[in-house]
Amino acid sequence: MALYRGLVGDLIRHGRIRTTEAKAKETKGMAERIITLGKRGDLHARRQALAFVGHPEVVDKVFHELAPRYAERPGGYTRIIKIGFRKGDAAPLVQLEFVE
Repeated sequence: MALYRGLVGDLIRHGRIRTTEAKAKETKGMAERIITLGKRGDLHARRQALAFVGHPEVVDKVFHELAPRYAERPGGYTRIIKIGFRKGDAAPLVQLEFVE
């Protein structure tokens, strides 16, 4: 769980991450849940997001930048783009990013 919390935090902080396909598919749902909490905007939602992510600056970015950007969008805030295979073990690599 700590791995996915870190991936969600990095995705929110940087806007895109490069990881394996399995990790990206799992992270996608968690990140979208955090954005939905940001769209709610109340104190309880902020505390829930902070309990999951653990970084106040990341939660501030969700509530002040990402939530207003996706206010009219009912879901589907992220996309997965396949970028090839990892050299060492041939694991499928993808880029997980926010849609515009």
